[in-house]
Amino acid sequence: MLRFVRSCLQFLLKLVNSVIGLMGMGMTLYSLWMLRVWYKQVHSFWASGPDSTLPWFIYTCLGLGVSFCIISCAGHISAETANGCCLSSYIVFVFLLVMLEAAVSADVLLNKVWEEDFPEDPTGRFDELKKFVISNFELCKWIALVLVSAQALSIFLAILLKSVGPYRGNYYDSDDDYIPASRLPLLRNQVQHSPYICAAHPSLKNDYWNVRLPKS
Repeated sequence: MLRFVRSCLQFLLKLVNSVIGLMGMGMTLYSLWMLRVWYKQVHSFWASGPDSTLPWFIYTCLGLGVSFCIISCAGHISAETANGCCLSSYIVFVFLLVMLEAAVSADVLLNKVWEEDFPEDPTGRFDELKKFVISNFELCKWIALVLVSAQALSIFLAILLKSVGPYRGNYYDSDDDYIPASRLPLLRNQVQHSPYICAAHPSLKNDYWNVRLPKS
């Protein structure tokens, strides 16, 4: 029964973790496309001059996309092995990612002049993304909810899988038959035998006393 529960948790964690991986791949491809367009506009890496502003928005999207992909790969490895250390590291990374997203969302929602917290984007992609989000607010809202829900659910499933533990091998027919070493007796294969007292048979006792020694 425990083996079936473990398999279900591993499958669900891989499925939910795939949403994070797909989002990371999409952000990475979009960032590479923006980077290609940007460098095509400036004709070379140094044509804009040493004092020009770096395309921070493109690099930020690229870094987030690569981070999403790495976390997704780590999640698949953790789900496959069900190792406690891997699952703990995965939980910490996803939690930090959720906290970063919550901090940025709180700054955008609560701060009326949140645009001043970000430097000027020379590529203009940041303004294009802002206009796209405003014009397609419902779609972007649902995408954000799906991403955050997938991250929260992945943390919950990882905690459950960590509590179940890894697969212990084929030495037992079921996990219920497995006995930890700490619960085994210190001295094994010791059978306590009840003491036996052999009493002399009455007939043998009488025969012994009836034996007469030969005369000399």
